Amino acid sequence: QVQLVESGGGLVQAGGSLRLSCTASGRAFSKYAMGWFRQAPGKEREFVAAINWSAGSTNYADSVKGRFTISRDNAKKMVFLQMNSLKPEDTAVYYCAAGDPTYYSGNYYRQGEYDYWGQGTQVTVSS
Repeated sequence: QVQLVESGGGLVQAGGSLRLSCTASGRAFSKYAMGWFRQAPGKEREFVAAINWSAGSTNYADSVKGRFTISRDNAKKMVFLQMNSLKPEDTAVYYCAAGDPTYYSGNYYRQGEYDYWGQGTQVTVSS
């Protein structure tokens, strides 16, 4: 079992930055693939970024590529999402997710790849 808690959301002006954190509890965190997803009002939850267990591979949605950076610290059981050059369309609830290595098949953009989810943190970008 893995429990995830996101933090770092808030209100920021367009062009600003925020750093989201996800703190995990439970065993074998270092073996899990991790992802960030977001859900805007009235829209479906969508993939944002993912990182493999060793941080050797990262992937991003086209809409955030070049602006967001995902990273992890396995010793601290944490995953981060650095968000720069924020736009109003980035406004959403952001979720951290963990993929159990037993089942993870590498399709990082699919929500079904992830077995554990946090409660989410609100990010609001004003124009």
